[in-house]
Amino acid sequence: MRDKHVYLSCLISGLTLGTAWAVRGKFGHEQGAAWAGGIGALVILLLAKRADWYANVFKITWVAAFGWGVGGIISYGRVVGFGRADDFINVYYGLLMLFLIGGLYGFLGGGLFGLALADSEKNKVTWHSLVVEMTVGALITYGLLINQLEWLMTPPRSELWAACLGMAIALGWYLLRNQQSAAWRVALYSGLGAGFGFAFGNFLQVLGTVSGIAFNFWNVMEYAIGFFGGIGMAYGTFTASWPVSEIPSKQNRVLIPFLLVFVFIPFVVWEQSFTQQKLQEIFLKYSTVDFVWLIQCVALASIIGMAGYLLYVIYLKTSGFISYSSVRTVFIWYFGVYIFLSFLITGTPFHTQLPEQYLYLVNLGIVLFGLSKLQPGLVVQAPPSHAQRWVVSSLCIMAILAVLAFIAIHSHGELPGSQKRFGEKSVVMD
Repeated sequence: MRDKHVYLSCLISGLTLGTAWAVRGKFGHEQGAAWAGGIGALVILLLAKRADWYANVFKITWVAAFGWGVGGIISYGRVVGFGRADDFINVYYGLLMLFLIGGLYGFLGGGLFGLALADSEKNKVTWHSLVVEMTVGALITYGLLINQLEWLMTPPRSELWAACLGMAIALGWYLLRNQQSAAWRVALYSGLGAGFGFAFGNFLQVLGTVSGIAFNFWNVMEYAIGFFGGIGMAYGTFTASWPVSEIPSKQNRVLIPFLLVFVFIPFVVWEQSFTQQKLQEIFLKYSTVDFVWLIQCVALASIIGMAGYLLYVIYLKTSGFISYSSVRTVFIWYFGVYIFLSFLITGTPFHTQLPEQYLYLVNLGIVLFGLSKLQPGLVVQAPPSHAQRWVVSSLCIMAILAVLAFIAIHSHGELPGSQKRFGEKSVVMD
């Protein structure tokens, strides 16, 4: 029965991060990924039902948001195009590179999330040292792979995947030498999940395009990253042994990460996405200055209202005591406002051309229903995983991707948006 609850909890986590990552597709970039990553962290904290984690909920959420968000610097548009080619080499290369990119998203997001969970007085995380190590790792790896060896994944686009690889190497080394086995477990499961999800999602996107069904299959690919990444991050969390964390006594230790998660990230999303030019392109029939200004104000008001209400809930209504009920309220608002902003930025209230928007609401309803039914005490300890298991798992995924590449090239000819890393470049335009 306990294992059943774990698997159902992983499914709820996958639905949550999958939906959030699909919503992220409407905003993109680091800030969109950070908001989605924060939502994914919150649902796992809710499902785990640990009081010491609730006390540190904002720090944990901020660290997870940062980890998932930093991967947003990676350019992958052309890599997705490789998966739409009509020869095995380019398609398999594209799927493998998406496996790597998704793996970096998940490893950084899951690893930092796990490290925040493990942070305690007995095993204190030296965050300043870790940030320096990850920064140096990014610079050295990028300089070596890109500037010196010229191992280019997606020319002529940005090759910042190498910087993220350096950060992941530095994070992994920090986890291993500090014996953070639980966080290491979360990082690996999350990385494998998100990596497979990205590659598999691209495969689904290709088949969806070939089918001719009028649907946003790019969003299906985005959903797959979060779905499998969320399952991996949740499973790694629920099957690891965790220390009891310190309950923060100083109010500013709660306030600062709160402001970063619920004010800074949403404001950057608003400032970067709800621009006058972008809104005028979306609302062609209503693109007066007053109407655009109204949309901007409604979006900003929803963010301010969310932050203000949650501040009231945490500091005034509950007197600083953060319970399951408080975290659930935070989760619903943070998730709900993100979906609401996606409705605004796509103009969904004014047309019905984006059916996936309404599926976000369906997913939200399923998640909330699942949270109300699952019982506490979900964390179970699994036997430690050896390096051989991770290598075998990665090789199995690579073999599966080879099969998917074979199926993909026999399902279509040249597709719009296809790219070729090897051989003659595609002449088919978007």
